Amino acid sequence: MAEQHALLSSISPDLLPVAEALRDFLLDGGKRLRPAFCYWGWRGAGGAADSEGIAGAAAALELLQASALVHDDLMDRSDTRRGLPSMHRRFEARHRASGWRGDREQYGAGAAVLLGDLLLIWCDELFVRCGLEPAAVLAAKPVFDLMRTEVMAGQYLDVLEPVAGDSMDELALTRAQTVLHYKSAKYTIERPLQVGARLAGASDELVAAYGAFGLPLGEAFQLRDDLLGVFGDPAVTGKPTGDDLREGKRTLLVALALRGLDEVDAKELDSRLGAPGLTGEEIAELSTLVARSGAAEQVEQRIEQLMDESLGALEAAPLADETVREALRALAEAATVRRY
Repeated sequence: MAEQHALLSSISPDLLPVAEALRDFLLDGGKRLRPAFCYWGWRGAGGAADSEGIAGAAAALELLQASALVHDDLMDRSDTRRGLPSMHRRFEARHRASGWRGDREQYGAGAAVLLGDLLLIWCDELFVRCGLEPAAVLAAKPVFDLMRTEVMAGQYLDVLEPVAGDSMDELALTRAQTVLHYKSAKYTIERPLQVGARLAGASDELVAAYGAFGLPLGEAFQLRDDLLGVFGDPAVTGKPTGDDLREGKRTLLVALALRGLDEVDAKELDSRLGAPGLTGEEIAELSTLVARSGAAEQVEQRIEQLMDESLGALEAAPLADETVREALRALAEAATVRRY
């Protein structure tokens, strides 16, 4: 970030607020799960513990995540991220405070698009010149590229569902599951593990084992996040209570809730989900409907099943070091712990 800060500053002093905003966004919080799984995927394949190269490659995944979050917040019209103003809101506020001309919301949106794109460019730069042998980077690049394509595809399907999908039809659960897999589950755990493994020259057997461990764990992680998006404490999530309901997200939790409610309550939840100007009281009413449906209990049961599947696969994985197994077990717990 210091290197990129210097580059932006050399182009124009007007870019200093951009450099500062990106530095703050990257360094002030976040779970760092994707870099952690990439690192331990490397270690499990026999990679050196103190390699500066794997630190750079893993950090590239955090730049990818930051890019996705900046764009995601804009698409969802989120006001906050990690308890602070989201990127587009930060630049809207800068426009307002400076007394500039024009539409401040359009300015904030434009800034967020460009800053998210910049993070995506830096992600690729850092991965390619992380310091590992070029052959190792080349071996891992297909997985790295696949991960980025999958998350963008999942994000588009997530944007599509509220406007084109029928939440009441039989395919709603299938569509929600597809979004869950590609927007989050693969991208958060399975692919980072496999990127790390390929960087260390892992066998196909270990790469497959990481998939068997990582995909169900990634699904459990997203299901936990979905529960937090409806019932979470803002002090923990960094977002307002019921933010997923306010944004109209058609998650697996919501799909199960619509299936579990009677016809009248299901139509009420479906029609009010993501409606403009929902008040805190209305969000509480929608949360009550979700709770009444029994969907939260179903999701908790599914998380337990997925964790059993994931940890079973971890026990069978041909890892280079038992320390790695212990670390991955701890990361699995951290990713899915109940926090509301």
